[in-house]
Amino acid sequence: MTDRSLYIAMTGASATLRAQASVAHNLANTDTVGFQATLTGTVAAPVAGAGLPSRVATMQQTMGVSSAAGALTNTGNPLDIALQSEHWLAVQDRNGGVAYTRAGDLRINQNGLLTTASGLSVLDQSGAPMTVPPNDALHIGGDGTISIVPQGQPPSTMASAGRLQVVATNTRDLVRGEDGLMRTPPGSNPPPPAAGNVLTAGVLENSNVDGTAMLVSMIQLARQFETQVRVLHSADESARSANSLLSSR
Repeated sequence: MTDRSLYIAMTGASATLRAQASVAHNLANTDTVGFQATLTGTVAAPVAGAGLPSRVATMQQTMGVSSAAGALTNTGNPLDIALQSEHWLAVQDRNGGVAYTRAGDLRINQNGLLTTASGLSVLDQSGAPMTVPPNDALHIGGDGTISIVPQGQPPSTMASAGRLQVVATNTRDLVRGEDGLMRTPPGSNPPPPAAGNVLTAGVLENSNVDGTAMLVSMIQLARQFETQVRVLHSADESARSANSLLSSR
């Protein structure tokens, strides 16, 4: 019985540490625009293998990403956008692939490329990095179309610079990568382009992390870890007492 309690407590403590790391990551992104909290928990997992039917491990498991909407902030910046629920902005990742984000704090770099705040190129409807010509005014419509007043032209002159690639898909159908971007699972079809009103300009969606709830969760996990460590010490003391009794005979 001692080895069973040691194994359960040991795997439980390890899973709790991983869960704490996930909660800490959420807390670190409380102020990150468009960030969606990672959902995590610990589950019981029977150990596979012949002769071990009574062994049960505790495992940390990522349950996905929270689809809750973050609070909206009016900025008045024409390059700031807030996407509708379950809508995603297509960007080019560091490896040249397609990924998705809800971070709407966009920029125009010195080469005229439209990028995210972290420098990722935003894709247009055709899947190419989007460029914005020099302009005196810019407006992003609700359907993602970017209109500009070309530089040196009168305000009444409006021209289309292209349309943002925004897709519609459930959060549970995407997978978050190590870089924080969302992607479709391997072998699945890309999500379809979204039609109609997909965003609001001049507004940013803040992180959906509930800081208070995360702090409470961190405290609960810390107490849980302490309990598991006490079980380890108790089992170790029991084993030492048993060995002492056996050696005294």
